[in-house]
Amino acid sequence: MAEARGPSIQLRDVWKDFVKRGRRVEALQAIEVAVEVNEFAALLGPSGCGKSTLLNMVAGFDRPTRGEVLVNGVRVERPDPSRAVVFQEPALFPWYTVLDNITFGPKTRGLRPAAYQPRVDALLEQVGLEGFESHYPAELSGGMKQRVGIARVLVMEPQVLLMDEPFGSLDAQTRLVMQELLLSVWERHHQTVLFVTHDVEEALLLADSVSVMTARPGRIKKRISVELPRPRALELTTSAAFNDLKREVLSLIREESRRAAAQSGG
Repeated sequence: MAEARGPSIQLRDVWKDFVKRGRRVEALQAIEVAVEVNEFAALLGPSGCGKSTLLNMVAGFDRPTRGEVLVNGVRVERPDPSRAVVFQEPALFPWYTVLDNITFGPKTRGLRPAAYQPRVDALLEQVGLEGFESHYPAELSGGMKQRVGIARVLVMEPQVLLMDEPFGSLDAQTRLVMQELLLSVWERHHQTVLFVTHDVEEALLLADSVSVMTARPGRIKKRISVELPRPRALELTTSAAFNDLKREVLSLIREESRRAAAQSGG
């Protein structure tokens, strides 16, 4: 009998405090999250609710004030190549070509080209960068830069992919293209994904589950299973099932916005 596997990502009673100008600020409160192996999980919530803070703790960039963060059953103490992060800005090396940016990770690990070149070639095709290998970042659009950023991460074959509003700085049309691209790439690779966004449609289109967070201090208000068929395409956003889920999520967010406004006296 196969051994049962636990969640890929798990946050157990996670709290996070910061000290700003001598005052303690509570960012996250009693967070309980479990993301299964190969699940695409989205975190959705208002600005300042602690989504990025939570993601940074899973990445190993930050530590909880109390509670624990586990990846594949091991407590996260520091960054690790098995957990790759895609930020809103791809932060490419401007003096490197597209190909050099993508192969930077394997080269720094001392791998020979024969070990990674087939993977690089496949990714160039999958993310639509064929023919752009010798271009420099300054010659690319925002969407193309983010394609390079995604390929640079995937070439390292991480077990967990952490994405912090990766399409947030793109115009609406490019954002839709990148959402479809991410769907197609994820269908091929099926990494466990934790995806931070404030866009309701984006979360529902991409994810298997959406965890809606409260305003600060951030808590998990509700976790919603997105039981929509895969593979998915943008046309799904016009379906009745999709719009039922969208109404549910928007209702949760409106409820939280009213509560936050009442607390602040707004």
